[in-house]
Amino acid sequence: MTLPFSTVRDLLRFAVSRFNQAELSFGHGSANAYDEAAYLILHSLHLPLDLLDPFLDAKLTTQEIETILRVIERRAAERVPAAYITQEAWMHGFRFHVDERVIVPRSFIGELLQDGLQPYVEDPEQVGAVLELCTGSASLAILAAHAFPNADIDAVDLSAPALEVAMKNVEEYDLGDRIALFDGDLFAPLPERRYDVIITNPPYVNAESMASLPAEYKHEPEMALAGGADGMDIVRRIISEARNWLTDEGVLVVEIGNERANVEAAFGGLDLVWLSTSAGDDNVFLIQASDLPS
Repeated sequence: MTLPFSTVRDLLRFAVSRFNQAELSFGHGSANAYDEAAYLILHSLHLPLDLLDPFLDAKLTTQEIETILRVIERRAAERVPAAYITQEAWMHGFRFHVDERVIVPRSFIGELLQDGLQPYVEDPEQVGAVLELCTGSASLAILAAHAFPNADIDAVDLSAPALEVAMKNVEEYDLGDRIALFDGDLFAPLPERRYDVIITNPPYVNAESMASLPAEYKHEPEMALAGGADGMDIVRRIISEARNWLTDEGVLVVEIGNERANVEAAFGGLDLVWLSTSAGDDNVFLIQASDLPS
């Protein structure tokens, strides 16, 4: 059989058409069909992910073409996030192992950690203890370990399978001496201590939005997304307890996606600072320890 494709360019065009025809949703690393197609093709060919142009007119073997076509069809027909197909996700230059035990890492807190949460953290090198709640793959815990080079990081998740993925990532970055993983419900499994920084990207999707999620998101663990009727069930619990775990000058940083209206309805009496990210000023808030309920 003669295949109608011979080059990377041929398959890239086909993939973009197939993805657009299938009306896929993007939001797990790529923003559009072209970027997703390029990523999946380069990954399948074991080529550098940032070098497409030199390979566009490269002739492919029959086996390479068939492999790529299977990947394209799985993405289009099954609506599986690309990260689950490749078993990797990238955030700010860091590669993380992912599979269906965890949500695909995507957090604006990652952006904020690039400068160590300054100016809200005066000196990142003076931070001694950081807590991440709802760690999933441990991606933010690992970014925090690099942002705060002298800090010990505790990371908690209620999902034992998620913590298996987290351990794999911690080991890959050789951070086992700095990142401790805890299996349990928010603060419950932790020894008594105080943290300079608490970060969390908790389940926050409200019930109405959960019911209308695109198919791609339904491949992710529901417990990592669903936040109750208004999306704030877990956030309420975190805010009610966080003061007991922060140092006097500590900060709590919470990502809440598109739920700012529900945050302000639930916590309008608190002094929330909305932080600027690439998506605007509505996705992440910070609150000082002194402004949290005691």
